[in-house]
Amino acid sequence: MDDTKSPIFVFSYYPSCLFSPLIFSFVYLLLCLFYPYYFLVERAKAVVTDSGGITEETTVMGVPCITLRDNTERPETCTVGTNELIGTDPAAVKPALDLLFGGQWKKGTIPALWDGHTAERIVEILLEL
Repeated sequence: MDDTKSPIFVFSYYPSCLFSPLIFSFVYLLLCLFYPYYFLVERAKAVVTDSGGITEETTVMGVPCITLRDNTERPETCTVGTNELIGTDPAAVKPALDLLFGGQWKKGTIPALWDGHTAERIVEILLEL
């Protein structure tokens, strides 16, 4: 496979993850070590995940996120962010990737109050008590 023309896929996992992935020459396994992981996410064309947490990071970074779940506890990542829930049917992955690689993925924005000033707002509230 010509790596200059083909996408490279990184399969990131936690140490407690039990899996037996089918490995191809263009799939790399990466133990989820936070700093290298975020470096890769920030530079990714997209993230495909079943995790709720990474959808927040991709939204803030402006990276498209395809989530293999039927629901989320972070709906703002779908309504204003870069995340789309596509369900758990494997057949839904290809149409989502076709949209992505066809340049038709939503741009998304950072939700209100995700501005990095949450701690300041909390301190202000606590000082008023």
